[in-house]
Amino acid sequence: MSFYSYKNANAEASPGVITGNAWDGICERICVQVKNVYDSCLQQEQLDNREVTLSNIVPVLTNTGCGAQDINRSCRCECTGNACSCKCGTCGEITYQDALENAENASCIPQPCGTWTFESCRSSQIEGQISNLSVDRLCDRPQFARVKADVAIPIDVLFIDQRCQEWMGQSVITVSKDVLLAIPEESIVPFTLESMVSAICVSGRYIGNCKFEITVCVTVVLKILAEVEVMIPSYGFCEIPPCEEFAESVCDEFFALPIFPRSGACQQNTAAATAQTANANGNGACSFYTGGKPYCNSCSSGGTTNGSCSSGCSGSVSNVTGCTSCSTCSNCGTSCQSNSTLCPRCGSAMTQAT
Repeated sequence: MSFYSYKNANAEASPGVITGNAWDGICERICVQVKNVYDSCLQQEQLDNREVTLSNIVPVLTNTGCGAQDINRSCRCECTGNACSCKCGTCGEITYQDALENAENASCIPQPCGTWTFESCRSSQIEGQISNLSVDRLCDRPQFARVKADVAIPIDVLFIDQRCQEWMGQSVITVSKDVLLAIPEESIVPFTLESMVSAICVSGRYIGNCKFEITVCVTVVLKILAEVEVMIPSYGFCEIPPCEEFAESVCDEFFALPIFPRSGACQQNTAAATAQTANANGNGACSFYTGGKPYCNSCSSGGTTNGSCSSGCSGSVSNVTGCTSCSTCSNCGTSCQSNSTLCPRCGSAMTQAT
């Protein structure tokens, strides 16, 4: 079991909500080493028509080869020494690292075809990269300073080509901050400035040469930190419960289920903004991942001229589809030259036409 297992609920030796008098059980003072937050501030803003250039573009493939996105993803965990970190994709979500890993394991790599349609974008990590930092103490306000810095926010941009193949690329949004923060006095242990960031796109459109023009909502938290040793009251050491084997007791697992079935299936997020289409001329300047593998299901030479696949397709795999087939989503109107049955943006049925 764990600290938070239903078998351990409200146990006195487990962390969680305190019932009764919070002072009961405090038995000692202990010294712990932590990062002390001396000051912090949050700024949120909407950036309109911000131009970003994509790099390291990879196709979004399944785990086994070229095809539609795999939505039933398990956790991808990386372990170093005794520490492990896991990234678990939910229904319809995929990280850039997942897309790159699938492309490396694919037998063939698709080639972008026709016009590009913006799908979504969001920040790829919560830690911003700070540069051009300056801290100027104020004479008229003791322990305050003017803090100026540029904060870079890494983002992943998802888009689809004219054949409904999804692609993902990386970029960076940089915002400048000029704020007042409380600064501790000079000491042997220096203070540092860290940032916590988040960004999600409202809309976007392709403008050529691997560039998108996006409207994005940005959140930046700046924190003044220092590594310190502080004295805190303690309830003593934790009593660690034994691990509970998965599905060790069939009845316990069954009894833990809800009485009534829950409604609402996992849906792809359709709030990502209205996609816009632009001419795909200039794709030759883009850098796409191939891994030294042959292209598959790709437009033939000159196929991207004027954003169409009129010249036909080339490839040596069995799933090559003709460029003359067109599909239109019955819900959001996304149009692709593809034989896809489901829309990659909203999951609705695609209407086939020739």
